Formats: sequence, C-alpha cells, structure tokens
Amino acid sequence: MSTDSESAIESFRSEIDPFVFIGGAIVTILAIGYIAARPDAAAESLTNANNFLWSELGWLFLWAMFLAVAFCLWLLIGPWGNIKFGGPDEEPEFSYFSFLAMLFSAGLSTGLVFYGPAEALFHYSSGLPFFGSEAESTAIVPDAVQYTMLHWGISPWSAYLVVGVTIAYYVHRKGAPIKPSTVFAPFIGVENLDENWVKPLDLLMVVISVGGVAVSLGFVVTQFLAGMSYNYGVEVGDLGTILVTVGLTVGFTASAALGVKRGIRRVSTFNMYLFVTLLVVAFVFGPTAFLLTTGTEALGGYVNNFIGMSLYMNAANGVEWVGGWTVFYWAWWFSFAPMIGIFITRICRGRTIRQVVFAGLVGTTAASFPWFIVMGGSSLWVQTNGSLDLLSIVFEQGREVAGFPLFETLIPFGGVFAVGYLILVLTFLITTVDSTTLSLAMFTTDGRENPSTVNRVTWGGLVGLLSSLLLISGGLAALKDFVVLLGFPIAFVIGLCVVGLVIEFEQLNPVLLTERYGKTDRENTTQKTVAGYLSERRPSWMGGSDD
Repeated sequence: MSTDSESAIESFRSEIDPFVFIGGAIVTILAIGYIAARPDAAAESLTNANNFLWSELGWLFLWAMFLAVAFCLWLLIGPWGNIKFGGPDEEPEFSYFSFLAMLFSAGLSTGLVFYGPAEALFHYSSGLPFFGSEAESTAIVPDAVQYTMLHWGISPWSAYLVVGVTIAYYVHRKGAPIKPSTVFAPFIGVENLDENWVKPLDLLMVVISVGGVAVSLGFVVTQFLAGMSYNYGVEVGDLGTILVTVGLTVGFTASAALGVKRGIRRVSTFNMYLFVTLLVVAFVFGPTAFLLTTGTEALGGYVNNFIGMSLYMNAANGVEWVGGWTVFYWAWWFSFAPMIGIFITRICRGRTIRQVVFAGLVGTTAASFPWFIVMGGSSLWVQTNGSLDLLSIVFEQGREVAGFPLFETLIPFGGVFAVGYLILVLTFLITTVDSTTLSLAMFTTDGRENPSTVNRVTWGGLVGLLSSLLLISGGLAALKDFVVLLGFPIAFVIGLCVVGLVIEFEQLNPVLLTERYGKTDRENTTQKTVAGYLSERRPSWMGGSDD
C-alpha cells in the first residue's frame, strides 16, 4: 500500500509543469483569497471594470461571438468538416450518444437548471429593448423565451467549439500537447509550444478555470441549500455550507479520479436520462398547448432575428441592458471556452470536425431549447394566469428556488419531481466540474491526456476549499465578475483561432483562397505557420519569393 502511494505521488511529481501548476495554484489562491477577505471592495472594483467593458468594448464581445458562430456554421456545411481528428482509420473512443451526453453535461448543464425557469421571467418583468415590448405584457411572453434562446443557443457552443477544434486538430493531427497554449500552434508551430514564453497563457487559464469552476460549484450549492430550505425548511449555517460543499467536492473528485470512461461518461448518461424525464413530465403535465404555441413563435423569431439580436447594442438608449445580459453571457462563455475546448479535445479523437460541430451546435441545442421553452414558458404561464406569483418568490428568495415551486404547481406529486430536479442540479454539477477538473489536470501536466489521480484530486480539493471560502464570506458575486473580466482576452483568442484554422485548412484543402495556390501547394500537407506562409509569399523586394 505504501509503495503504491509513493508511486502515485512520484508519478504526480514527474508529470506536472511546475510553473503552470504551482504558479497557477498560488495566483488563484491569492486572487480568490483577496476576494474572500474583502468581498465588498473587490466587488466594487470588479463591477467598475466590467461596466467599462460593457459601455466601451461591448461591441468587441458581440463581434467575437458572431465570428465564432459564422465560422462554426461554415465548418458544419463546408468541405473542412470532413477533416478527421486522428488517423484515417482511427475509430472514435466513445459512442455518439456518450460523446453528446458528455459534451452537453460539461458545457451548459449547471446553467440550464439554474437559469432555466428564471431567465424568461426576468425578461418578462423588465422589458426587452430590442423588441420594444412592454414589461409584464402578453406580447412580451414569446419575446422573453426568444431572447433566452439567444443566450443559451448556438452562440456559446460556437465559442467552445472554435477553441476545441483548434486544439483538437493540432493534438490529434500534429502531436501537440493538450493545453490552452496550443491555440498558438498555427502561428508559432507545434515545436515551439514548450517554450517558456508560451506558458503564461496556460497559467492564466488555470486562474480562469479554477475561478469558473468555483463559481459554478458555489451557484449549485446555493441552489441546493435554497431547495432544502424551500422544500423542507432546513436551514444551515456556515458549517452546514462547508459540509455540503465538501460532499459535492468528494462526488465530482471521485468521478474525475475514475476517469472519462468509468466516471464522467456514466454520470453524464444518467444526467441525460433524468433530464429528459423531467422535461417530458413538465411538458405533458404542464400547459402543453401554450408551450407549443409560444415555443414555435420564439423559435421562429430566433431564426429570423438571430443576426439582429447577436449584434444589438441598444446604442440609442444606453448599453446597460445589453451589457448586463448578452455581453455578460458572452464574456462568461469565453471564460469557460479553454476548459471546455480541452475537454472536447480529450473525447473527440476519431471523429470528424463536422461530427463534433454538429454535436455542439445541433445536438446540444436540440436539448437546451426544449428545456428553456418548457421551463421558461411554464414559469411565464403560471405567472400570467395567476396560478402562482413566481416573480415574487424569485425576487424574495432568489432565482435558484424558481424550479421547486414550479414543479409543485404544475405536476401531480410535484414534490417528488422537485426532488428529482434537486438531484439533477447535483449530478449536472458533478459532470461539469469533473470535466473541467480533468481539463485543469491535463494542462498543468504540459498536456498529458491521462493525468494522474493525485493531480485530479488536488485540483478538486482546491476548488472545493475556495468555493467554501467564497460562500461563507459572500465573495461569490465578486468572483463571478472576476471570471467575466478574464473572459475579455479570450475574445481575442477566438479571433486568433479562426484566422489560424483558416490558414491551416486552406493549405490542407484550399477552398476560400484557392487562386493563391498552385498544384504543388495543394498536395503539400506539411504544416506551415501563418508567419511562415506569409513570409514565403512576400514579393522579392521584401525578401520573399515572387510565386
């Protein structure tokens, strides 16, 4: 036993990148420690910084996300979608259902259960400047669901996929390490990814990742405790909060330690079955005709107004609403993109780009849209017909409780399904956090595909500890602003990924700039960096060739 423990610790020591692992842990502890120690001061500073980004640079977030969507749609329908992650005869490691379940559970799952019943209600109560519809009117009901679709539809997945496809391509086709700095491979070459000057990006991703996971864990602990309080009158103090957080930490750490096949895949599959069960029950026993009518109109409006909503800034009347919703969400998804991109890389070997993008854009949206139509639409229905004043409950007790009274009102034996909803909250959290914990372990080992159990457990324990501190100190909101702030540089990373992949794929399969290539160029699949490619095609008076 002692020998096994010593061997595991020695394996852990040998695999980690000291600069990224130790440096990332120290910077994260210092940053979150400061927020926990001075939550009010930190919240004020971070809120001011985010307000500046919203008002002055909100357009940058919108354009970066729109570029990601456009590029992913091109990958879905264009010839580059045939490119395979791995060798031509390599088979996928996971079935397509397992792949889709893990992708869905890792990406947006905790947000779905947290915001599903509540976001449309907030739009209903505040009004939507894009439509000019009056708050708490009948006309705003489908508009509220439609804008929720924008925030949880193909846009966030496009950010994840752009980063994921970039890293996966260079990992599975060029032998690059699985780490965030691999997004620079199109520009500096795979052989230079081990240079010391590249590692600060990986360290920054550690800070963003731990912060993002801590926020997700904090949200779900809050939702779980709110559910216990609402359903059973159970109130816990600081000690109870710590015990719940520790219990959840043990759950997702155990799942991550078991690995992808034995842990994450199995819990993700369970999630999907429970998710679909609750969705079908709420649809059948809820206001079915109302949901179909509202959902149809909202989906049609989403398709018809997608470009307008995606680039809408409300410039004439101030950008506060767009900043507080759309820009906030886009920054949030950007901050998670490196983590989810790493996880996509880990599970996509053997699949084509089109299969991965289809799963991310179409597969996950086909699951999330019905959820928001049913949960958000049901919330609006009980509110507008007077059967439940859900808005008052949400404003008094927080958005985290919205799902529990909704199930009790809509469904016979609603208390039973409220318990199922509570279980879904926890299991979705486990899959989200253990997938991101696995990502953390991978890029703090300089890109190993199967990091040691000690590494995964270490990051899981650190995330649980920091989440407990934030919940007790009241610093969770400030940390959320911190993570969003750190999502700003990822907007530039998204642009770099798109440019780099276009240049790389054009060398492999010329489509967009075909006239710039000769037959020899098309047959040459040797990797060139963007800088090298441009250098080769400079005119002779600039030191290049004239071909």
